[in-house]
Amino acid sequence: MGKLALAAKITHVPSMYLSEMDGEHKGCREAAINGHKEISRRCRELGVDTIVVFDTHWLVNSGYHINNAPKFEGVYTSNELPHFIKNMPYSYDGNVELGDLIAKVANEAGIPTRAHSETTLGMEYGTLVPMRYMNPDKHFKVVSISAMCQVHNLDDSAKLGAALTKAIEEEYDGTVAIFASGSLSHRFAQNGISEKYLHKVWSPLLQNVDDRVVEMWEQGEWKEFVEMLPEYALKCHGEGFMHDTAMLLGALGWDEYKGKVEVITPYFGSSGTGQINAIFPVE
Repeated sequence: MGKLALAAKITHVPSMYLSEMDGEHKGCREAAINGHKEISRRCRELGVDTIVVFDTHWLVNSGYHINNAPKFEGVYTSNELPHFIKNMPYSYDGNVELGDLIAKVANEAGIPTRAHSETTLGMEYGTLVPMRYMNPDKHFKVVSISAMCQVHNLDDSAKLGAALTKAIEEEYDGTVAIFASGSLSHRFAQNGISEKYLHKVWSPLLQNVDDRVVEMWEQGEWKEFVEMLPEYALKCHGEGFMHDTAMLLGALGWDEYKGKVEVITPYFGSSGTGQINAIFPVE
Protein backbone atom coordinates (compact mmCIF):
# COMPACT_ATOMS: atom_id res chain seq x y z
CA MET A 1 0.00 0.00 0.00
CA GLY A 2 2.43 2.61 1.20
CA LYS A 3 5.96 3.52 0.16
CA LEU A 4 9.24 4.16 1.93
CA ALA A 5 10.63 6.80 -0.42
CA LEU A 6 13.78 8.19 1.21
CA ALA A 7 16.20 7.23 3.98
CA ALA A 8 19.06 9.28 5.40
CA LYS A 9 21.59 9.59 8.19
CA ILE A 10 21.51 13.21 9.33
CA THR A 11 23.18 15.61 11.71
CA HIS A 12 21.34 17.58 14.40
CA VAL A 13 24.23 19.51 15.91
CA PRO A 14 23.06 22.42 18.12
CA SER A 15 25.56 24.71 16.42
CA MET A 16 23.15 24.73 13.45
CA TYR A 17 20.79 26.85 15.53
CA LEU A 18 23.72 28.90 16.81
CA SER A 19 24.70 29.43 13.18
CA GLU A 20 21.53 31.49 12.66
CA MET A 21 22.40 33.96 15.40
CA ASP A 22 24.33 37.18 14.98
CA GLY A 23 27.84 36.93 16.35
CA GLU A 24 31.13 35.18 15.72
CA HIS A 25 29.55 31.84 14.78
CA LYS A 26 26.92 33.14 12.37
CA GLY A 27 26.88 30.95 9.26
CA CYS A 28 29.23 28.34 10.73
CA ARG A 29 26.88 25.46 9.87
CA GLU A 30 25.55 26.73 6.56
CA ALA A 31 26.63 23.53 4.78
CA ALA A 32 24.72 21.31 7.23
CA ILE A 33 21.62 23.52 7.03
CA ASN A 34 21.76 23.48 3.23
CA GLY A 35 22.06 19.70 3.38
CA HIS A 36 18.83 19.51 5.37
CA LYS A 37 17.12 21.77 2.89
CA GLU A 38 18.27 19.58 -0.02
CA ILE A 39 16.95 16.44 1.69
CA SER A 40 13.66 18.24 2.29
CA ARG A 41 13.49 19.21 -1.38
CA ARG A 42 13.94 15.60 -2.43
CA CYS A 43 11.29 14.43 0.01
CA ARG A 44 8.82 16.93 -1.47
CA GLU A 45 9.62 15.76 -5.00
CA LEU A 46 8.94 12.18 -3.92
CA GLY A 47 5.56 13.06 -2.40
CA VAL A 48 6.54 12.28 1.20
CA ASP A 49 3.73 13.01 3.65
CA THR A 50 5.43 11.95 6.90
CA ILE A 51 8.96 11.98 8.25
CA VAL A 52 9.93 9.41 10.89
CA VAL A 53 12.97 10.38 12.95
CA PHE A 54 15.07 7.92 14.95
CA ASP A 55 16.09 10.38 17.67
CA THR A 56 19.30 9.69 19.60
CA HIS A 57 18.39 12.39 22.11
CA TRP A 58 15.33 10.52 23.35
CA LEU A 59 16.71 8.30 26.11
CA VAL A 60 14.75 5.18 27.12
CA ASN A 61 15.56 2.37 29.53
CA SER A 62 12.90 -0.21 28.66
CA GLY A 63 11.25 -1.17 25.40
CA TYR A 64 10.92 0.93 22.26
CA HIS A 65 8.78 4.05 22.18
CA ILE A 66 7.09 6.15 19.52
CA ASN A 67 5.94 9.72 20.00
CA ASN A 68 2.98 9.95 17.64
CA ALA A 69 1.04 12.74 19.28
CA PRO A 70 -1.39 14.48 16.90
CA LYS A 71 0.46 17.79 17.32
CA PHE A 72 3.77 19.06 18.67
CA GLU A 73 4.05 22.67 19.73
CA GLY A 74 6.11 24.64 22.21
CA VAL A 75 9.32 26.54 22.90
CA TYR A 76 12.42 24.42 23.40
CA THR A 77 15.63 24.98 25.35
CA SER A 78 18.20 22.21 25.50
CA ASN A 79 19.00 21.12 29.06
CA GLU A 80 22.26 19.69 27.71
CA LEU A 81 23.48 22.80 25.85
CA PRO A 82 21.23 25.70 26.91
CA HIS A 83 23.75 28.22 25.56
CA PHE A 84 23.41 26.71 22.06
CA ILE A 85 19.67 26.00 21.76
CA LYS A 86 17.43 28.30 23.75
CA ASN A 87 13.88 29.57 23.31
CA MET A 88 13.45 27.81 19.96
CA PRO A 89 9.76 27.75 18.95
CA TYR A 90 8.34 24.74 17.09
CA SER A 91 5.00 23.57 15.72
CA TYR A 92 4.45 20.37 13.72
CA ASP A 93 1.63 17.97 13.01
CA GLY A 94 1.98 14.35 14.07
CA ASN A 95 0.71 11.14 12.51
CA VAL A 96 -1.15 9.01 15.03
CA GLU A 97 -2.13 6.41 12.44
CA LEU A 98 1.40 5.70 11.27
CA GLY A 99 2.87 5.55 14.77
CA ASP A 100 0.20 3.08 15.86
CA LEU A 101 0.82 0.89 12.81
CA ILE A 102 4.57 0.79 13.40
CA ALA A 103 4.04 -0.23 17.03
CA LYS A 104 1.52 -2.91 16.04
CA VAL A 105 3.77 -4.52 13.44
CA ALA A 106 6.84 -4.28 15.72
CA ASN A 107 4.99 -6.03 18.53
CA GLU A 108 3.83 -8.72 16.10
CA ALA A 109 7.51 -9.23 15.23
CA GLY A 110 8.38 -9.72 18.91
CA ILE A 111 9.85 -6.25 19.53
CA PRO A 112 8.01 -4.66 22.49
CA THR A 113 7.03 -1.18 21.29
CA ARG A 114 4.60 1.42 22.61
CA ALA A 115 3.11 4.27 20.61
CA HIS A 116 2.15 7.34 22.64
CA SER A 117 -0.54 9.51 21.09
CA GLU A 118 -2.32 10.74 24.21
CA THR A 119 0.78 12.14 25.83
CA THR A 120 2.56 15.21 27.14
CA LEU A 121 5.88 13.93 25.79
CA GLY A 122 7.82 16.72 24.19
CA MET A 123 10.15 16.37 21.24
CA GLU A 124 13.91 16.17 21.64
CA TYR A 125 16.34 18.19 19.59
CA GLY A 126 17.39 15.20 17.50
CA THR A 127 14.01 15.73 15.87
CA LEU A 128 13.50 19.46 16.39
CA VAL A 129 16.74 20.70 14.80
CA PRO A 130 16.26 18.83 11.50
CA MET A 131 12.59 19.77 11.33
CA ARG A 132 13.49 23.43 11.75
CA TYR A 133 15.28 23.38 8.39
CA MET A 134 13.35 20.66 6.59
CA ASN A 135 9.82 21.41 7.68
CA PRO A 136 9.34 25.11 8.53
CA ASP A 137 6.04 25.22 6.65
CA LYS A 138 4.64 22.06 8.34
CA HIS A 139 4.56 20.36 4.95
CA PHE A 140 5.39 16.99 6.55
CA LYS A 141 3.78 15.20 9.46
CA VAL A 142 6.33 14.05 12.02
CA VAL A 143 6.76 10.88 14.09
CA SER A 144 9.67 10.49 16.52
CA ILE A 145 11.10 7.15 17.71
CA SER A 146 13.40 6.77 20.71
CA ALA A 147 16.93 5.89 19.64
CA MET A 148 19.11 6.50 22.69
CA CYS A 149 18.49 2.93 23.79
CA GLN A 150 20.40 2.26 27.00
CA VAL A 151 19.82 -1.47 27.49
CA HIS A 152 18.86 -2.69 24.02
CA ASN A 153 20.42 -4.96 21.42
CA LEU A 154 21.36 -3.50 18.05
CA ASP A 155 19.79 -6.55 16.38
CA ASP A 156 16.44 -5.67 18.00
CA SER A 157 16.72 -2.11 16.74
CA ALA A 158 17.31 -3.50 13.25
CA LYS A 159 14.17 -5.62 13.63
CA LEU A 160 12.24 -2.52 14.65
CA GLY A 161 13.43 -0.87 11.44
CA ALA A 162 12.30 -3.88 9.41
CA ALA A 163 8.90 -3.77 11.12
CA LEU A 164 8.61 -0.08 10.23
CA THR A 165 9.12 -0.84 6.54
CA LYS A 166 6.61 -3.67 6.68
CA ALA A 167 4.04 -1.40 8.38
CA ILE A 168 4.51 1.27 5.71
CA GLU A 169 4.40 -1.07 2.74
CA GLU A 170 1.59 -3.34 3.89
CA GLU A 171 -0.67 -1.24 6.08
CA TYR A 172 -0.09 2.49 5.53
CA ASP A 173 -1.62 4.46 2.69
CA GLY A 174 1.04 7.11 2.15
CA THR A 175 4.68 7.95 1.47
CA VAL A 176 7.29 8.11 4.22
CA ALA A 177 10.91 9.21 4.75
CA ILE A 178 13.05 7.94 7.62
CA PHE A 179 16.02 9.71 9.21
CA ALA A 180 18.64 8.33 11.57
CA SER A 181 19.36 11.50 13.53
CA GLY A 182 22.75 11.15 15.14
CA SER A 183 26.49 11.43 14.65
CA LEU A 184 29.16 8.92 13.75
CA SER A 185 31.81 9.10 16.49
CA HIS A 186 30.45 11.12 19.39
CA ARG A 187 33.25 11.91 21.81
CA PHE A 188 32.53 15.46 22.96
CA ALA A 189 35.47 17.79 23.52
CA GLN A 190 36.68 17.98 27.09
CA ASN A 191 35.16 20.70 29.25
CA GLY A 192 37.31 23.82 29.27
CA ILE A 193 38.70 23.35 25.75
CA SER A 194 35.48 22.71 23.84
CA GLU A 195 35.63 25.99 21.93
CA LYS A 196 38.84 24.86 20.27
CA TYR A 197 36.99 21.86 18.89
CA LEU A 198 33.96 23.63 17.39
CA HIS A 199 35.00 22.40 13.92
CA LYS A 200 37.17 19.44 14.90
CA VAL A 201 36.82 15.74 15.75
CA TRP A 202 38.15 14.75 19.18
CA SER A 203 41.03 12.59 17.94
CA PRO A 204 42.72 11.49 14.70
CA LEU A 205 41.81 7.89 15.55
CA LEU A 206 38.09 8.66 15.69
CA GLN A 207 38.23 10.72 12.52
CA ASN A 208 40.14 8.00 10.66
CA VAL A 209 37.62 5.33 11.66
CA ASP A 210 34.73 7.62 10.70
CA ASP A 211 36.36 8.29 7.33
CA ARG A 212 36.63 4.55 6.71
CA VAL A 213 32.99 4.04 7.72
CA VAL A 214 31.81 6.69 5.25
CA GLU A 215 33.92 5.00 2.57
CA MET A 216 32.25 1.66 3.41
CA TRP A 217 28.83 3.28 3.08
CA GLU A 218 29.71 4.82 -0.27
CA GLN A 219 31.01 1.48 -1.54
CA GLY A 220 28.11 -0.57 -0.18
CA GLU A 221 30.17 -2.73 2.20
CA TRP A 222 27.17 -3.51 4.41
CA LYS A 223 28.02 -6.99 5.63
CA GLU A 224 31.37 -5.73 6.84
CA PHE A 225 29.83 -2.63 8.43
CA VAL A 226 27.06 -4.54 10.23
CA GLU A 227 29.66 -6.95 11.60
CA MET A 228 31.76 -4.11 13.02
CA LEU A 229 28.84 -1.94 14.17
CA PRO A 230 28.65 -3.11 17.83
CA GLU A 231 32.36 -2.53 18.42
CA TYR A 232 32.37 0.70 16.41
CA ALA A 233 29.45 2.03 18.44
CA LEU A 234 31.24 1.20 21.70
CA LYS A 235 34.84 2.13 20.99
CA CYS A 236 34.09 5.22 18.90
CA HIS A 237 31.42 6.56 21.27
CA GLY A 238 28.60 6.19 18.72
CA GLU A 239 25.73 8.53 19.52
CA GLY A 240 22.84 6.68 21.10
CA PHE A 241 25.03 3.57 20.80
CA MET A 242 24.23 3.79 17.05
CA HIS A 243 20.70 2.46 17.50
CA ASP A 244 19.45 5.05 15.01
CA THR A 245 21.79 3.60 12.40
CA ALA A 246 20.70 0.04 13.22
CA MET A 247 17.05 1.08 12.80
CA LEU A 248 17.83 2.75 9.48
CA LEU A 249 19.71 -0.24 8.10
CA GLY A 250 17.09 -2.63 9.45
CA ALA A 251 14.47 -0.74 7.47
CA LEU A 252 16.59 -1.10 4.33
CA GLY A 253 17.56 -4.76 4.64
CA TRP A 254 20.31 -4.81 7.30
CA ASP A 255 23.34 -6.74 6.04
CA GLU A 256 21.52 -7.63 2.80
CA TYR A 257 21.18 -3.96 1.83
CA LYS A 258 22.83 -3.21 -1.53
CA GLY A 259 22.64 0.58 -1.75
CA LYS A 260 25.58 2.96 -2.02
CA VAL A 261 25.30 6.11 0.05
CA GLU A 262 25.19 9.59 -1.48
CA VAL A 263 26.86 12.18 0.75
CA ILE A 264 24.88 15.43 0.79
CA THR A 265 26.89 17.33 3.42
CA PRO A 266 30.48 16.06 3.60
CA TYR A 267 31.73 14.71 6.92
CA PHE A 268 32.67 17.45 9.38
CA GLY A 269 33.78 17.84 12.98
CA SER A 270 31.58 19.57 15.54
CA SER A 271 32.53 20.00 19.21
CA GLY A 272 34.62 16.85 18.95
CA THR A 273 31.99 14.72 17.20
CA GLY A 274 31.85 13.43 13.62
CA GLN A 275 28.84 14.52 11.55
CA ILE A 276 27.32 13.97 8.12
CA ASN A 277 24.17 14.29 6.00
CA ALA A 278 23.91 11.26 3.71
CA ILE A 279 21.13 9.62 1.72
CA PHE A 280 20.81 5.84 1.78
CA PRO A 281 19.09 4.88 -1.50
CA VAL A 282 15.83 2.97 -1.01
CA GLU A 283 15.78 -0.15 -3.15
